[in-house]
Amino acid sequence: VQLQASGGGLVQTGGSLALSCEITGLTSDYYGVGWFRQALGKSREGVSCISERDGSISYRDPVKGRFTVSRDNAKNTMYLQMNDLKPEDTAVYSCGVGPCSLILLGVAEYWGRGTLVTVSS
Repeated sequence: VQLQASGGGLVQTGGSLALSCEITGLTSDYYGVGWFRQALGKSREGVSCISERDGSISYRDPVKGRFTVSRDNAKNTMYLQMNDLKPEDTAVYSCGVGPCSLILLGVAEYWGRGTLVTVSS
């Protein structure tokens, strides 16, 4: 399984940014696909996850109401629309595959190289 996130950049507080994650090599054995982030000096944390089993979507509290995750199976791509960005959202964002219960804890079976999102105050 290979994952590649893209779309990061510099944005002002209150702005928006859309990330993409291209996923290749998946089989029917995976559980979910989701997003992580890791700020400088901090451990990786889960952001959101889409469950393969029932399509349910989960978000961690800090991003609820501001971030939206979606997936286009035809393009093998997952997206993360981030609105009303805050300086505390500054981090390297990456995508991963695994059980959503673990992804939301920052753990994945597979994950790819991330993309840097910087929110200026």
